Amino acid sequence: MTERVVITGLGAITPLGPDVSSTWDGLVDGRSGIGPITLFDASEMDSRIAGEIKSFDPDTLLSPRESRRLDRFSQFALVAARQAIADAGLTIDASNSEEIGVLMGSGIGGIITLSEQLEVLRTKGPRRVSPFLIPMFIIDLAAGQVAIATGARGPNFGIVSACATSAHAIGEAAEIIKRGDAKAMIAGGSEAGVLPIGVAGFASMKALSTHRNDQPERASRPFDAERDGFVIAEGGGAVILEAESYARERGARIYAELAGYGATDDAFHVTSPAEDGDGAVRAMRRALSKAGLDPAEVHYINAHGTSTLPGDRIETAAVKEVFGIQAARIPMSSTKSMTGHMLGAAGVVEAIVCIKTIEQGIIPPTLNYEHPDAACDLDYVPNTARQQHVDIALTNSFGFGGHNVSLVLRRYDGAA
Repeated sequence: MTERVVITGLGAITPLGPDVSSTWDGLVDGRSGIGPITLFDASEMDSRIAGEIKSFDPDTLLSPRESRRLDRFSQFALVAARQAIADAGLTIDASNSEEIGVLMGSGIGGIITLSEQLEVLRTKGPRRVSPFLIPMFIIDLAAGQVAIATGARGPNFGIVSACATSAHAIGEAAEIIKRGDAKAMIAGGSEAGVLPIGVAGFASMKALSTHRNDQPERASRPFDAERDGFVIAEGGGAVILEAESYARERGARIYAELAGYGATDDAFHVTSPAEDGDGAVRAMRRALSKAGLDPAEVHYINAHGTSTLPGDRIETAAVKEVFGIQAARIPMSSTKSMTGHMLGAAGVVEAIVCIKTIEQGIIPPTLNYEHPDAACDLDYVPNTARQQHVDIALTNSFGFGGHNVSLVLRRYDGAA
């Protein structure tokens, strides 16, 4: 019999707060974490707003070495991973270190360090480029640094699939546990792309919201008829996944079961989703099939919902295809309306949202849903959180390159 995989620890640092508790409170309160960009002078940018991590001081959260030698994205990953480990009550030592692994990803990795060192190269020459450039820049070093800091010596690598990254990390971590290569995995993702080249690059693609620079908290408006693009954000998240038998053996508190994981690709376009939503449809159906669930059994969907014109419309159509007449009855919200789009960190944070929804019986809203769109006509839980019992939640993450991931989280029933 295949080992069930459960989630025992949660960690996050987001534009709404430095941990899971503050982030969850912000979501339930319908509070936006989006504001004017302060990390650099954005006055010449078309989009001048972002979801930034407020008052982040690595010197107070990390060792001096970690503060100096880790790019911001790796710092977020390490902070979130340590939170998740502590939340799980997981001790990593000689008795279990070889059976605990790490899958941490990022969409664009240490782009801050790369940008800074390119300027050093340009102005001061190659001999002044930092010897830490490569280990600070490459994406797999987030996973590597988490392993170094925690002593986890099991399977370890970085996953990169744009905005689907950390959802992939969770799903693949579960597969590693199921095949017996680890008893527990630290999985998630992080992103720190709020810098001139990052914002300018996404803006040049016409992907970012530009219509509400003077009203940043109203700019991310998934499924609303006046949406005009996503709001870039930074952050990190991590979860602890464990084989059910290991979690029970050590008496761990179990938040939920990761019941299903579906991963597909559109094979269509580098940035645009397929018009018929076929990849998303297949990902959701695969996740539900692996969970042994009928679509009618899902109580909540956390949408990818980025606030782009085609993306929200196509996701809505895909949900209708999968859930049929039930689609209109299932609450579906986009928490990116409050956090902004954390890119490689979005999937894990939104999986945590699903877990908290199951635990607390509260569905976070879609903020700024004010103008109905005929092509987006489902129950998006507009503007105000809703109390509702949830046993099963599905979360979607889609990324440039046509990557699609759906995860199904289920209330843990405690049965052996």
